[in-house]
Amino acid sequence: MTRNSQAPRIAKSRTAKPRAGIGPRPGRTRNGNGSAHNDLMNGEIGLDALAGHAGYAVRRFQIWIFQDFIRTLGAVDIRPTQYSVMTVIGANPGLSQMAVAKRLGIERARLVHLLDSLEHRNLVSRIKSATDRRSHALHLTARGRTALAQFKRLAAEHERHVAEKIGKENRERLLQILSAFT
Repeated sequence: MTRNSQAPRIAKSRTAKPRAGIGPRPGRTRNGNGSAHNDLMNGEIGLDALAGHAGYAVRRFQIWIFQDFIRTLGAVDIRPTQYSVMTVIGANPGLSQMAVAKRLGIERARLVHLLDSLEHRNLVSRIKSATDRRSHALHLTARGRTALAQFKRLAAEHERHVAEKIGKENRERLLQILSAFT
């Protein structure tokens, strides 16, 4: 037996030829993964099977939250995670990168990239620790403190949008429920 005869057989690809009566039904188009485009466009996809799933509902709300945050703070070009990092640094000057990453649940490598972008914009500074040369103390720059004050005003507007969307009391209850995870 030769070496090639032991290799798995690979079928030759065939070019699909249109055949009468086979293909998408009239009025429907396929979008590459076999799903019908018109079903999505007409809102015909049933989500009843997901109705009782908290994770699905939380994810959909998170998408809305992030979209509104980005829309509300779009003029100042700040993202939710950047805002969180700057807020924590502003409230706790001198924290290490590791402490910020751990407290906010951000991967260290992602935080380094995020801090690079904030440092490039002169919003955050990293100062080598006097006690541990491997560590950096994080501080807002003067520009960062001014910017954070503006970001906080815009974030308050975003929070008003959330209250308008779900009601002030529901927003408070939601924050109370979610506080168990922070």
